[in-house]
Amino acid sequence: MGKCRSCELCVEACPTGSRKKLVHIYTSEEILKQIEKQKIFYKYSGGGVTFSGGEAMLQQGLLRELAHRLYDQAVDLAIETSGYFDFDEVKDILEKMDLIFVDIKHMDGDKHNLYTGVRNEKILKNIARFNELNVPVVVRIPVIDGVNSDIENIRATAQFVKASLATPKIELLPYHTLGYGKYEALGLSKPSRSFKTPLRKNLLELSRIVEHEGVEIVSYK
Repeated sequence: MGKCRSCELCVEACPTGSRKKLVHIYTSEEILKQIEKQKIFYKYSGGGVTFSGGEAMLQQGLLRELAHRLYDQAVDLAIETSGYFDFDEVKDILEKMDLIFVDIKHMDGDKHNLYTGVRNEKILKNIARFNELNVPVVVRIPVIDGVNSDIENIRATAQFVKASLATPKIELLPYHTLGYGKYEALGLSKPSRSFKTPLRKNLLELSRIVEHEGVEIVSYK
């Protein structure tokens, strides 16, 4: 059986309507119209728009247009990013944000490359430059047992964040398998079975290590 090519022919052919599109293509105007319908909720809930993904920075043109237009409409903006981008190319986008979430998946460049396909030097350099923006930053660590959950790595990450950001904050995100269904639907290989969700007691220990290094632990669950 061949892998899914996302041609969506199966959606059209499905007699029961149980097949659904996983991807929808929108213009910036269509997105803005959808957001307009939600503005009343933003006003009374303190919410706003979060650019996420995947990686939102891979669509810089669309992201820039939306960020600038929503900023002019006084909509609160946040972005979740891997941090792997050219800082000067996207600085104008980042300046429009009210909050930036950025990942540090591993402090060891070789291990970062092993698990993500790229080294981490560009990411760490970008994080150090976030102080230029005057925008709150939360560094997120997706904690995966057997990958980056060791005490040495978490301590090194906390020390880097403390040294790099004016207001250092870290959020520990325990690994989960909620995306497995999308892997199956797209015919993609699932992540390694060796990836495990950390125990709660281990996360608490890691939180204490982060706080001991002078970094605030936060949660946006």
